[in-house]
Amino acid sequence: MSMSQTLAPHLPYLRRYARALTGSQQSGDAHVRAALTALLTGDQALAEGVPPRVGLYRLFHAIWQSGAEHYDEIVSDISGKSPETRLRTLSATKRAALLLTAVEAFSLEEAAFIIDEDAAEVESAILDAQKTIDNQLASKVLIIEDEPIIALDLENLVSELGHKVVAIASTRDEAVAKAQAERPGLVLADISLGEGGPGIDAVSEILSSFDIPVIFITAYPEKLLTGERPEPTYLIAKPFLPETVQATVGQALFFHPVARQAA
Repeated sequence: MSMSQTLAPHLPYLRRYARALTGSQQSGDAHVRAALTALLTGDQALAEGVPPRVGLYRLFHAIWQSGAEHYDEIVSDISGKSPETRLRTLSATKRAALLLTAVEAFSLEEAAFIIDEDAAEVESAILDAQKTIDNQLASKVLIIEDEPIIALDLENLVSELGHKVVAIASTRDEAVAKAQAERPGLVLADISLGEGGPGIDAVSEILSSFDIPVIFITAYPEKLLTGERPEPTYLIAKPFLPETVQATVGQALFFHPVARQAA
């Protein structure tokens, strides 16, 4: 099997990870392309003795860390500081450790290898990152989902994280109307609303009025992670785990100060 065939199944999920880590499709996809280019030209090689997926993510990190937008401002004393200042003390490495385990489902040992840290340090970084994000970020949330049970699960999850669910919509028209009325700071949207229309269309109309982060939810994430067109920055696959929702919501709000102020 060729290198391209070996790595192809993992590329959509590397794009998902890169977009969440950098906060944008453009930046995330650019870093993925740089990693693949370095691999194909022979400037970099996959680590030996590990699964190809682990080696691919480690290679991506080597490229990303060489020129990353690392929100690593050093503040010696954060007591009494604003939420914005506290968040800037949260290193990109800690957020990476959280995403690798909670969203990409790597083990602690694999995540440690990918970011070249000790496993115990990675575990500590994950706990610190989640605690910091949960304590400093809160927002009003609009859920766009046509399946009542899934909508209820999402409502319970985000409420437990300290956010306020201001509305649940099951159709495009309802979603747009509730967004205009409630002015949420975050949207969780199913890709398809059945007879209620495409969730993407609802989100597009909402974003034409104001700028807020959107997390899409789909059973087929690879279809929206091609890197060939404008695509979601944040994506959760069905069936989802609570920690995946928690980590993705935290990353989305981390990069959108306006959304945090909407809480």
